[in-house]
Amino acid sequence: MSAPVFIDPSATTAAVGDLLEITGAEARHAVTVQRREAGERVDVVDGQGTRASGVIETGAGDHMTVRVDSVTRDADAPVVLVQALAKGGRDEQAVESAVELGATAVIPWAASRSIVQWRGPKADKGRAKWQSVVTAATKQSRRARLATVEAVATTRELCSRIGPATANGERVLVLHEDADIALTALEFADSATPVWLIVGPEGGVSPEENDALVTAGATAVRLGPHVLRASSAGPAAIAALAAVRGNWNVGPAATTDADET
Repeated sequence: MSAPVFIDPSATTAAVGDLLEITGAEARHAVTVQRREAGERVDVVDGQGTRASGVIETGAGDHMTVRVDSVTRDADAPVVLVQALAKGGRDEQAVESAVELGATAVIPWAASRSIVQWRGPKADKGRAKWQSVVTAATKQSRRARLATVEAVATTRELCSRIGPATANGERVLVLHEDADIALTALEFADSATPVWLIVGPEGGVSPEENDALVTAGATAVRLGPHVLRASSAGPAAIAALAAVRGNWNVGPAATTDADET
């Protein structure tokens, strides 16, 4: 069984033999909430891909020490989820599942058909809530990389970023039920190529937005013959993408030795 994950910046510079001191909320969650004890194995990750694995030596209150016996770096393929704001918490459900399945960055999108809107203080509150969801999903799925949640983007702002991204070799895909190209028919020469997945709200991506995104350099793709909810389309696409790129053709330790990176 994989070890539980706790996020702390001390993992960044950790080396085998080091004694990491974890304090504050993460230590309190481990020791007080989960009742982790001396001798139990845990992973301390820095949120940037580094994983320091070891055994708890001491733990009390909001303080825990971990003796490191291995340091690795997770080899996650970059996946940016552009998730349209959606009602009923379906956007948060999408973000949670997408991170568990491999999203490494999240961009909230104020699509034209989004009923929910983030404006003023609500934008900061919404972003903070999504980041909290991301953190919980990262720990649940035992990941070492913590996805970032960016500021909410308009369609115009999104289009302005697509050109530079594709020029840099990234693939930008728009999920659209009327697309002629199936996501599973795409070929990827490099499984580590950054991929963006743009997902619309419950009403879908409007024809005008789809045209604008494609003109900017994105490719419209479909998942299959059925229409998925805003809460499931992104996660389903990430799972399909991982299978197509071969990112799931490895065992549970999809990591590399830190000394080799």
